[in-house]
Amino acid sequence: MTFKAKVDTLLEEVFEANESLFLIDFTMTPDSKMRIIIDGDEGVTLNDCMKVSRYVEHNLDREEHDFSLEVMSPGATEPIQHQRQYRKNIGRKMEIKTENGESFEGTLVNVTQEGVKIEWKTREPKPIGKGKVTVIKEKEFLFSDILEARVKVIF
Repeated sequence: MTFKAKVDTLLEEVFEANESLFLIDFTMTPDSKMRIIIDGDEGVTLNDCMKVSRYVEHNLDREEHDFSLEVMSPGATEPIQHQRQYRKNIGRKMEIKTENGESFEGTLVNVTQEGVKIEWKTREPKPIGKGKVTVIKEKEFLFSDILEARVKVIF
């Protein structure tokens, strides 16, 4: 078994034991520098990162392989990479860019197996008479149509 395959197996084990956590990305350079990005259904704590780091590190033999290990959560400005990340962001503002080049911004209101739905408010002319009225719009997106989705950080 290769060193990378062994680490893959250890990651599978640690995520089976901690079902609310999941892997976003795992990279390993030729000189065995590992970078593991994890997320969780309820977010990720420093303790979660430490659990994953310790489990991987304690099950590898440093006499056999010299390696460095970094375990982290995704940054606040990073795009969503895993479908499970959408569910924990229901109620938050998102920007979604589609495969056909369109961009939408709204509040994430629903997540299904196939995709997501966002809502936003807009001002439109009244059907009768002068002036404008606030209208709530919504749009559904299939995961396959989403090029990039980011949570909008509002201060």
